[in-house]
Amino acid sequence: MKKFVFKKVHVFFSSLFIFCVHVPFVFAKAKPVDTILDNKAELHTYTYVLADFQMWTAIGDPTCTENLYDSLHLGSAGLTRQAYNYAIKGFDIMKSEGELSNKNIISIIDFSKPSSQKRLYVIDLVNSKLLFNTYVAHGMQSGGAFARQFSNKPSSLKSSLGFYETLGTYMGGNGYSLRLEGVEKGINDNANKRDIVIHGAEYVNENMIRSKGYIGRSWGCPALPERLHKAIIDVIKNGTCLFIFSPDNNYLRHSKILNKSSGQLLASN
Repeated sequence: MKKFVFKKVHVFFSSLFIFCVHVPFVFAKAKPVDTILDNKAELHTYTYVLADFQMWTAIGDPTCTENLYDSLHLGSAGLTRQAYNYAIKGFDIMKSEGELSNKNIISIIDFSKPSSQKRLYVIDLVNSKLLFNTYVAHGMQSGGAFARQFSNKPSSLKSSLGFYETLGTYMGGNGYSLRLEGVEKGINDNANKRDIVIHGAEYVNENMIRSKGYIGRSWGCPALPERLHKAIIDVIKNGTCLFIFSPDNNYLRHSKILNKSSGQLLASN
């Protein structure tokens, strides 16, 4: 009888011990991914093995920017994936370096398209919305229907490619206008000196397309339709990212932003 009682007590305490050991594992919660990625060393190891664009979605925009291209049907709207991917890469670099005071909006001008097509895209990254898609002019010395030639030189009357930060507004000879700061040295950093600004223009309209096959051209400014330019300027002013794209080999080779490696970006964080 005593042996039986002792055996029951032994079994009870053994079961209790096993239960106590396993309870923490049963009720323990998995460590959140964002907590793991907050550790810079782990983030460095994690992202270094990813392709460039995968890296931007991992450490950049929480809306998952690769999916945004598809969910907003930007391809159907005429924006090339190449222009979009480059824009997001540069946006994340500018954001990481503290160059943008408004990180919610990105504007992309896709000069791989003719001016007869709507090639300006203003995207709300936070709310996943395409806010504007409209016509935009290029410089008169950059080409006719297509912008083919680009320059950073004053009085060239050509467009400049690359990344810009939007500044403040003012009333000038073209009415309500938005100043731009080119952030790529040797590519577009003369924007202020050249008075390259966003403004409305009467020659940016569909009547010009019907009569000439393309809209009018500017002195290098990304001019917009008069009926929309005020609304667009008010959305993108004061510290947002603007990217003017063309599959121009000279620009793609010399852009320090587009050629910045994932390791360089992580080192700057």
